[in-house]
Amino acid sequence: MLALTILPLACFASGPLNFRVTGGLFQDFAPSAFHTKYVLLPLLRRMGLEAELEIERPGYVPEGGGVLSVRAKPARLRALKLTDRGQVSHIRGIALSSHLKEAEVSERMAEECRRVLQRQGLEAAIETLYDDQAAQKGAALGIWAETTTGCLIGADMAGRPGRRSEQIARRVAQDLLQTLKSGATVDRFLADQLIIYCALAEGTSEYTLPELTDHVETNLWLAEEILGAEIESEGNRVRVHGIGFRRKILC
Repeated sequence: MLALTILPLACFASGPLNFRVTGGLFQDFAPSAFHTKYVLLPLLRRMGLEAELEIERPGYVPEGGGVLSVRAKPARLRALKLTDRGQVSHIRGIALSSHLKEAEVSERMAEECRRVLQRQGLEAAIETLYDDQAAQKGAALGIWAETTTGCLIGADMAGRPGRRSEQIARRVAQDLLQTLKSGATVDRFLADQLIIYCALAEGTSEYTLPELTDHVETNLWLAEEILGAEIESEGNRVRVHGIGFRRKILC
């Protein structure tokens, strides 16, 4: 989450920005590092922000200790339009576990997730990774679907004591299926993550939410009242008329 607060500032830095963040990279109630790397950042590149994220070491609650590095270049943000969901062209994912190879946690998550998606006629290519560098045992599964119109829709979940691999897999698969069924062009994390970039961009951005949450309403209020962007909403469709913000150069 800390990396996500720095990224908007990177758009208006005086030069390329490199930073490292430590802590819990995989936890409940927050988008994972997988989501940031494979879902959010590719969409931000379409808006003009060139940024790369690398996971140097996984980190889980409560020990944390994860490390990720981010590289970003200044950008002049442009609008993002995701108005048509299209059809799913492919689904990819990563099943990661730390200090849990003997229990085959990564394989079990990947296999069960693929099984649930296959029942709905969807195939998924899920990479399995085992790690022995994290400060504690932990697991995370992230998947993302790309559509024929260029939408990226993700779902993920972290492990915790008592949460079985198969339970994680079923929840992640069902979350993705639910979002796809809603007809939304973004997932629940993107729905509010994209707002600040759309507000700062030049032009009108538009996308369809899976649902209007408190997080989305708060970010829309901030974009309108603090940044000065014009907001329109109709049902679950949101339009953000950006302010075309540019960094002021002081002589």
